[in-house]
Amino acid sequence: MNVQLSRRTKETKPRAPTSTPAQAAAPTAARTRQPVSPCDDLHILIAKRAYELYGERSYRHGNALDDWLEAEREILSQIPPV
Repeated sequence: MNVQLSRRTKETKPRAPTSTPAQAAAPTAARTRQPVSPCDDLHILIAKRAYELYGERSYRHGNALDDWLEAEREILSQIPPV
């Protein structure tokens, strides 16, 4: 099978991204991160505590689920009932 590659006859410059007037006028707030929800905060707190528990075990693998569940118990027990 004979396949010939085509040659580029002219060097092309990469195109700069173009924006429409509507995109240029869009407020920057729409492009920023949304505020963290209480559920996300809770997830972060649990993840940090689970990592602390992992560190307390000298970073030995194999107990990630146990660390997570223990951290979840600890964090959720600190939240007053509604």
